[in-house]
Amino acid sequence: MKVETKSRITVFILAALVWFALTDIKDFQEVIAGLVLAAVVTLLAGKFFITTTKQRGVPHRIIAAVRYFFNFLWEMIKANVHVAFIVLHPMLPIKPGIVKIKTKLTKDSAITILTNSITLTPGTLTVDINPDSKEIYIHCIEVHATTVDENTQQIGQRFEHILAEVFE
Repeated sequence: MKVETKSRITVFILAALVWFALTDIKDFQEVIAGLVLAAVVTLLAGKFFITTTKQRGVPHRIIAAVRYFFNFLWEMIKANVHVAFIVLHPMLPIKPGIVKIKTKLTKDSAITILTNSITLTPGTLTVDINPDSKEIYIHCIEVHATTVDENTQQIGQRFEHILAEVFE
């Protein structure tokens, strides 16, 4: 089976599952609407989900995506508590700044998910991306490290290793 066909089948199944999870299905028309919507999503974006063949197949990627989701939730909870602590202690000295991290991710979709995850985590905001040198500039509410390698370890590595399993 071709890679594009596998990608489209996976997108169709995932889109249908999301529709069924978010909809209170009361009659057959809602099931048909969900399947039609999943088909439209598949036609528009189905070929972008899986772009290369890997030794580890789709089930491994889906498991890694679920692990990533829970890892992201955990990081978001930790960041919310940290930002709440800063807000509740206004005299606490903070050191905001813009830091640079490097990524090993090569796919645009993986880098997009990484930068969105960083932005969605409270206290950090992706400011710019240099795709040629794979550098990401991030504004942090509190800068802890001064070197690129330390910042990459503290910020990027939280998500990057799992995203590599999903996308690379």
